[in-house]
Amino acid sequence: EAVAADWMLEFACSCLCRHFGEGCAAQLRRWRDVALALINGLPKIPTHQKKTVYLCQLLIRIAEGKNLECHFEKDQRISPLESALSFWTSLEREEIKLEKLHEDIRCLIQIQIVAVYMESGYFKEAAEVLERLFTDSESDKPLRMKLATIIKSKDPYVPLLQSFNYNLLISKIKSYIEPFMKGNETNFLIQAATKQVESKGLGAIALQNKTVNVDENNESNLKTNQRFVLSIVLLGQKLTISTFSVFKFGLLYSCLHNLQNVKKHGDASACGRKRQRWTYKEDLALKSGVREFGVGNWAKILVHGDFNNRTSVMLKDRWRTL
Repeated sequence: EAVAADWMLEFACSCLCRHFGEGCAAQLRRWRDVALALINGLPKIPTHQKKTVYLCQLLIRIAEGKNLECHFEKDQRISPLESALSFWTSLEREEIKLEKLHEDIRCLIQIQIVAVYMESGYFKEAAEVLERLFTDSESDKPLRMKLATIIKSKDPYVPLLQSFNYNLLISKIKSYIEPFMKGNETNFLIQAATKQVESKGLGAIALQNKTVNVDENNESNLKTNQRFVLSIVLLGQKLTISTFSVFKFGLLYSCLHNLQNVKKHGDASACGRKRQRWTYKEDLALKSGVREFGVGNWAKILVHGDFNNRTSVMLKDRWRTL
């Protein structure tokens, strides 16, 4: 169970990073729910997962940064961005060496905490949050004084707030998570599964790491073809999921579904894939997927839909038939 939780948390974090700041609100919400379900299921944060958990929490809060009706803390005075700042502090503690990018992001979060209140006309709250944000250190003093002056002016469109805006914050955060994305290019799920199989002396089948062909219209939004794990099956190994309802989401649900199918039907890949009739439920899932992701994004539709041992090619052929 602990191994499965590690896999899923890493993958959820990777998906959050991919969809952060890309305008994929539905996808971001999906993986936000996955990450939060996993994090809330942890009795305590394992040392090796601290940075991953902090990063997930940071991205979730930054994404809701302009929504003052959203609360992550018991103290409802704390805005999403102010909550994000605490996790950014935790992330900085995990870094071996702090760089200028870290300082820039901290500064941007602090500015935007004040800016979001001012943009909504909450000048009193902006003044109150300023008192919570800064210590009495000399290094904080210049920015604190500038923000205090801006709050008194009650003008949310001053050059400082316009220059150090929310979009710049998103851009800097994306720069920060790029190394994380590159570090996860190799499929950690397959590596971890292989190690687990070797350590347990188990056989493994069809650990597939397939490169997805994306629709040409979406290629400009992707630096590389996205890689998805289409099935994870460990013979003789049960994945206990009693505390992880998160498996019903997206790829995690797909992994469990594949595991159940293999237990019922045996190894279809060993004797050739049997032709299966498409069910009404699968047709509905296909149509729903096309509506959400568009024609051509068969891999995404496959990952997020409830299909019975299908491939992206099968989805494409079925859509042509429909």
